[in-house]
Amino acid sequence: MRLLLVEDDPQLGDGLMAGLRQAGYAVDWVKDGVAADHSLASETFDLLVLDLGLPRLAGMDVLKRLRSRGQILPVLILTARDATGDKIAGLDCGADDYLVKPVAIDELAARIRALTRRATGRTQPLLHLGDLSIDPAARAVTQAGEPVQLSLREFSLLQTLVENAGRVMTRAQLESSLYGWHDEPDSNALEVHIHHLRKKLGNERIKTLRGVGYLVPKG
Repeated sequence: MRLLLVEDDPQLGDGLMAGLRQAGYAVDWVKDGVAADHSLASETFDLLVLDLGLPRLAGMDVLKRLRSRGQILPVLILTARDATGDKIAGLDCGADDYLVKPVAIDELAARIRALTRRATGRTQPLLHLGDLSIDPAARAVTQAGEPVQLSLREFSLLQTLVENAGRVMTRAQLESSLYGWHDEPDSNALEVHIHHLRKKLGNERIKTLRGVGYLVPKG
């Protein structure tokens, strides 16, 4: 899952980026509202973590522009502004959640999981597909009741495929969900992760549609 973090404080941004990447997210970080607006208009993200007090373009204006373009990705405002009026304004402008700094990474990650779960239409915290069960909070996978050990990237890739079960995912879509701007994966990195998942879960779990992408069948 790929997040855009918009935070102008270098020390806080570093900490948030490190914590979120450790939690298994691909994170891109920009430090002002204009850069955020440009990134959101030109690239695809799964969720936006947005500060309000930004240079060049206020966070609230970034949010308004995002919603005016019809973009529906989840938005979590993370700000030092704790006044009730600011919270109401942020939510009424289209934010899906509002957190006041400072915040523990564990809580932030839990809020992100809740927002993405809601965005994909799930009501349960676990993902189930046949005999496969995925726990995003614990980053744990079981198949037929037996634990399956996956790397962070393998887990993220599997989660993306299962969340889109029955839908063909292109190479570009999968790579976008796994890697941020500062990652430099090998040209065959995606194929290597797919190969490892097949070895651990069975060859039939993930199907290749040559020239199109990859598919996890429903059921």
